[in-house]
Amino acid sequence: MTATDNLTRTRRTIDAVWRMESAKVVAVLARMLSGDIGLAEELAQDALVTALEQWPDKGIPDNPGAWLMATAKHRAIDRLRHGKLAEEKHAEIARELDEQQEARVDDMLAALDDDIGDDLLRLMFTACHPVLSPEARVALTLRLLGGLTTDEIARAFLVPEPTIAQRIVRAKRTLAEANVVFELPRGEDRAARLVSVLDVIYLVFNEGYSATSGEDWMRPALCDEALRLGRILAELAPFDAEVHGLVALMEIQASRLHARTDKGGAPILLLEQNRAHWDWLLVERGLKALARAEKLGGDRGTYQLQAAIAACHARARRAEDTDWVRIAALYAELAQTAPSPIVDLNGAVAIAMAFGAQAGLDLIDRLVEEPALRNYHFLPAVRGDLLEKLGRFDEARAEFERASALTRNAREQRLMRERAEKCGPLATRVH
Repeated sequence: MTATDNLTRTRRTIDAVWRMESAKVVAVLARMLSGDIGLAEELAQDALVTALEQWPDKGIPDNPGAWLMATAKHRAIDRLRHGKLAEEKHAEIARELDEQQEARVDDMLAALDDDIGDDLLRLMFTACHPVLSPEARVALTLRLLGGLTTDEIARAFLVPEPTIAQRIVRAKRTLAEANVVFELPRGEDRAARLVSVLDVIYLVFNEGYSATSGEDWMRPALCDEALRLGRILAELAPFDAEVHGLVALMEIQASRLHARTDKGGAPILLLEQNRAHWDWLLVERGLKALARAEKLGGDRGTYQLQAAIAACHARARRAEDTDWVRIAALYAELAQTAPSPIVDLNGAVAIAMAFGAQAGLDLIDRLVEEPALRNYHFLPAVRGDLLEKLGRFDEARAEFERASALTRNAREQRLMRERAEKCGPLATRVH
């Protein structure tokens, strides 16, 4: 192996270790630094730089994650020792240093990492705090918990890198100015904050599953990050049914990723997908997560209901075997739990599949003037599909053209234009 090959291998290892371990490192440092997330991330980055400097020459440590953690903690301890902190904090750190000098590094890490699970939860709840805007929550979550660089986040969401950098800086400043405490909230506050955490994770997943703009219909890397965060949260909050509901939903939806586009990247809609190409291991994981959520009992939340809908599709080995009547009933339940025009729209699609295109169109026509759906491309896309099934091709063509104009995703634009062309004059209509 050449020196260049060794350097490349080492850098890839560092990248992988950082992606897996950075959230733990930042979380532990934030606890040590009284909740100063900005400083915690800065010191974690210092440890990363040290790894980049030392590992190519000295070799990769036997336990690279522990090495990063130990190095970052020493940075934090040095900062605390030289900072102007309260005497109590000085005494606490002094005692910690004495213990560390007498114990082996492994023992020190074990002692300091007893609360690593709680630290990660604290970091999640802080990064997704409602005081931040949704955009800021997403950026900060991907930065702190996903280990993504600002450039990677910017490319994922097709915005300039300085915009993402500013969002992250403002988010940290907002948290500091609002005196947000680095702690696990309790009671009603915890429940409210957990909703924010789940929403952010699913927002990241959805952007990966169906990109709002750009040339690619999907960004699988974002789905992977959201799934990773969801799985971590499920281990840290094992008795919360909605957490398992979200994981179930993402596992099942992620199972379809390889079947959602052809070799050229063009979209393949759900009912046209080759289900043999679905990842059935992910389906199994999703169904197990859903069963785990249902076993916990209580009222079904929005993510459990959406996961139950996804499970109906997953259990149908052929599109024509889908239980649309049950899906329609689940959407009706979801509309009661979390009323939304988008839920009503999806419910109308299920009604159309279960009871005929006209039944669905009657419901959708009531949503045409809904302000929240005015610029939502899926509404004219669905309406066009139902009009086409009813043989009202001129109207269908107009709806597909409108859907194409509303979406910012290039792949969806082309798909809608193609469907509009198929609804052209009878002499040229594609069958």
